[in-house]
Amino acid sequence: MEFNEILEKRRAINFFDPSRDVPEDLLRTVLAEAGQAPSSFNLQPWKVKIVRDPERKAALRALAFDQPKVTEAPVVLIVLADRDGWKEGNPTFEGHFTHNMKPEQRDYLVNSAKSLYGGSPDASLAFATKNAGLFAMSFMYAACAHGLDTHPMDGFDREAVRKEFDIPDNYWLAMLIAVGHRTPDLVVHPKAWRQSVDDMILK
Repeated sequence: MEFNEILEKRRAINFFDPSRDVPEDLLRTVLAEAGQAPSSFNLQPWKVKIVRDPERKAALRALAFDQPKVTEAPVVLIVLADRDGWKEGNPTFEGHFTHNMKPEQRDYLVNSAKSLYGGSPDASLAFATKNAGLFAMSFMYAACAHGLDTHPMDGFDREAVRKEFDIPDNYWLAMLIAVGHRTPDLVVHPKAWRQSVDDMILK
C-alpha cells in the first residue's frame, strides 16, 4: 500500500467485528514496525500492555466510559510513556547506549538527557508523552498497511486503569488503542475538516 493510501484509509473505527481475531504474529509484526519510530536520543520511552482476554477487556471497558469498542475489538493496547526513560540505568537507556554508542560518549548522553528532561516533572512527562505519541501514530499507520483498523482513545480513568492493570507509577498512560477489523459493510463518513497548510502555519 502506498503511503498516501494509508493516510486516506486510516480511520478511527468505532465498530469492530468481534468474530475476526488479530493473530499474535501479525500483532508482533506491527509492533516491531512501529518500534522503528523516531525518539529523543533513540531512548524509546514506550511500553505496551496487550489486553486480549475477554474478562480483562470487560474490566478495561468499565474504566473507559463503557465504550463498546473496548470489548468488541480483539486487542486493546494500553500505550505507556516512561517518564524515567531518560535516566541512566533505565533498560532502554542502557540498551541504546550498549548498541549504538561508544564508552566515551556515556557522559554526553547522561548529561544531555538529564539537562533536557530531568529539570522538572513537566519536562519528564513531555519527554515521555511526545515519544510515546510518535510510537502510537507509527503503530496505527503500520496496522493500516497490514489491513487492520485502529481507534486511539483518551477517554478512560487513568488512575483506575493503572491500579486495575498493575502499571508502575513511572508510566503515564498515554492512550488506549483498539485493534482489529471494522464490521462488514461499515459506512465510514468522510474525514472531518482538517486545517489547511496556511491555517497550520503560525505567522
